[in-house]
Amino acid sequence: MKLGVYNAVLHDRPLEDALAVIADLGLTGIEINSGGFLPPTHIPEIDEIVASPAAAKKYLARFDGTGVEIAGLNCNGNPLHPNRSIGDKHADDIRRSIRAAAALGQDRVVTMSGLPGGEPGVRHPNWIVNAWNSAALDVLDYQWEVAAAFWSEMDQFAKDHGVKVALELHPQNLVFNARDVRKLIELTGATHLGVEMDASHLFWQQADPIAVVRELGPLILHAAAKDVRINPEHARLNGVLDNGFRRLAPDEDRVNLGGDEWANEWPKDSSWDFVALGKGHDTAYWTEFIRALHEVDPDMCLNIEHEDTELGRIEGLEVAATVLTDAWAAFAGK
Repeated sequence: MKLGVYNAVLHDRPLEDALAVIADLGLTGIEINSGGFLPPTHIPEIDEIVASPAAAKKYLARFDGTGVEIAGLNCNGNPLHPNRSIGDKHADDIRRSIRAAAALGQDRVVTMSGLPGGEPGVRHPNWIVNAWNSAALDVLDYQWEVAAAFWSEMDQFAKDHGVKVALELHPQNLVFNARDVRKLIELTGATHLGVEMDASHLFWQQADPIAVVRELGPLILHAAAKDVRINPEHARLNGVLDNGFRRLAPDEDRVNLGGDEWANEWPKDSSWDFVALGKGHDTAYWTEFIRALHEVDPDMCLNIEHEDTELGRIEGLEVAATVLTDAWAAFAGK
């Protein structure tokens, strides 16, 4: 198994410095953001790489002697966004990422399934959380039609380039659990779509990532190491679907998600938080997580994604890397 880091947390420094950080952690892979919600900070020459084998070779040379190699491209976004200025760009970024992956000798691109609006002609996505009424199922029927058409085309595009697309099971997307994965594959007949197993989003839904890995088997194509901590004192009052976010003002530091959409501030009294490995689930859990992934593919890439706001960038990576490497050692020792 290949253990590495998703590079978004290291976008504050040049690629060479990011590679040094990862190597110092004792890890060997870097999953590189290539568009979507975030810019391709560590691969700004992505268009040149797609167009020119020489540019691809030059980019790969930057990894020589570092002890770190590319472990997939990441293009998380919403390619089904009904505001086409966002949706079309994110879809184009996925296609570009697939071409770039092929040019770089990679066979995995991570993204999200996306989320359409609730009906034709609207400008905002509509996430149906609990379809208890017939109107909600009408919305879902429409959204699945949109998704099936898009992902059928994208599956063929990925197949043509020898790349597989791994969808993160992220809520606020149409596909966010095991049942949805099966449905998308059935609707599309896809052979080059599967799952990026990010355990964190399953944890807060009260799903078991290990059970999902074993249920989906070869559909698990890639994995992320990110933990979640439930905060009982707040969850018992507001549940895990708490919407206590704050809109950030234009003069505050905020992340653009496309068009005029921006990330909001996380609730201060959150029902749950993304945390470094070990702060939600112990090393023994991550050992079994690795075991399940290894059963699917011994060469699986498992990359740390750091979003723990209680820890600095490097501090958080150090905490996570210690737990991950300890879990790997426990697994390898059987």
